[in-house]
Amino acid sequence: MIHTLRPFHLAIPVDNLERCRDFYKNTLELTEGRSSDHWVDFNFFGHQLVIHLKDTVVQENKSANPVDGKQVPVPHFGVVLDMETFKVFSEKLIQKNITFIIEPYIRFKGQVGEQATMFFKDPAGNALEFKAFSNATQLFAK
Repeated sequence: MIHTLRPFHLAIPVDNLERCRDFYKNTLELTEGRSSDHWVDFNFFGHQLVIHLKDTVVQENKSANPVDGKQVPVPHFGVVLDMETFKVFSEKLIQKNITFIIEPYIRFKGQVGEQATMFFKDPAGNALEFKAFSNATQLFAK
């Protein structure tokens, strides 16, 4: 079976549309697409991310799993970037004083699946992960 990578669509709840719109548009520098008074589309590195206004955003799962000696928030979402884009993006976020859950670093150094990764939350409390593999063919390595 041949798999062609297709853009994903992800819709997430936010409790303040304008504050989150500003975060995704200006802090993460994503291009805004269509919008209404209750939702906004963004180009999330070639994927469609939609923030939806919810009066109350309940973060029921405030748990974490230990990975490589760090506490990884669950649930979370993000995207796999190429290494150069990750470096430039993480440097911009550091300059913008993002509060990281896990600061940018190399995970599984010297092992199969070596990757750069970082975690932080949006203003509504949604946890995001951005990563990049030293060897992109190891994305699904065992």
